[in-house]
Amino acid sequence: MAILSYDDNSILLKDPRLTQGSAKWPSHHGVTDGIFSSWWKKTLLVLEGIEHNRIRRLVNPAFSPRRIDPLRPRFRALADSLIDEWIGAGQTEFSSRFAAPYSTRILCMILGIDEGDWKTMHRLASIIGLSIGVAIRENIAHIDAAVVEITEYAKFLVRRRREVPQDDILSTLVETRDEDDGRLSDEELVNLIILLIFAGIDTTQNQLTLAVESFAKQPDQWEKLAEDTDRYSARAAEEVLRINPVGRWVSREAAETFEHKGHMIEKGTTVHMFTLSSGTDPAEFGNPDLIDLDAERSPHFTFGGGIHHCLGHFVARADVNVALAALAARLTDLHVGDDAQWLPDSGNTGASKLPITFHSRS
Repeated sequence: MAILSYDDNSILLKDPRLTQGSAKWPSHHGVTDGIFSSWWKKTLLVLEGIEHNRIRRLVNPAFSPRRIDPLRPRFRALADSLIDEWIGAGQTEFSSRFAAPYSTRILCMILGIDEGDWKTMHRLASIIGLSIGVAIRENIAHIDAAVVEITEYAKFLVRRRREVPQDDILSTLVETRDEDDGRLSDEELVNLIILLIFAGIDTTQNQLTLAVESFAKQPDQWEKLAEDTDRYSARAAEEVLRINPVGRWVSREAAETFEHKGHMIEKGTTVHMFTLSSGTDPAEFGNPDLIDLDAERSPHFTFGGGIHHCLGHFVARADVNVALAALAARLTDLHVGDDAQWLPDSGNTGASKLPITFHSRS
């Protein structure tokens, strides 16, 4: 079942009769056992009930604006250093020369991973990212191998933080305690680290390619952003997340049979909540398909909603708006090449190759 309108998504994303719909994604595509399947069943993304609520309560403070905002100057310095590498050429392949290293190295900063390991992290995240595409079964051997490799790396990180805590989110997670529930177990920490690497790199990389594509179509809004990045960078991120989200839908499953606006939703039904259509619903948004940095907009659902609202949404928002501010401040006359290569809409979409041309601002 597809839920398209803004109003219906707003209601149903918070409905407790709909549980996380991703738990059965592997089995729906013929993957019922193995290394990835075992990890997937235990990851926070698909947990429900008391176990999900306990882990969310423990880890939420580590991903709050108070924890993320002090890192913004480092994000900006990284963005500028990457732009420095190719701005003089007037052209670049944006996905590999900016979006990939930027998203991956920020994840390394946040977790306290050596930034020199970013290419390994990116490779593993890209392989595991195949698991949320329709070709999961064809790629499962590579996915399983990547989970094994990244699990060993995550175990090493947890051991090291237990011995020598650092000023990073991973150390915060290792030290997290709760009066009633104790601390996160090593298994829970390892599963969470894998999820953060898998979810935090691929999504941000692809969202940045979608953002650049969207702004290249609206140079007036790009120039407005450039004129006042402090005022508009957060709004710019929200607008591209609304009109061109990396995830076109989020999935839920009906835990019981119920009626919504005269339609029966049977128990066990997979319900796809379409973020793209709800974010561009003309019943909710004026000029819905266009970026408008001055418009007052309703919240979008790119990060889901209800108890399964994306854990890392503050990080993702900071990543994107810092990057857009840096890019707009330095690049003008932005164009995307005709030979851009796009991923399918299933799973995380975006550009696998995004050639751009531009002029440097004086």
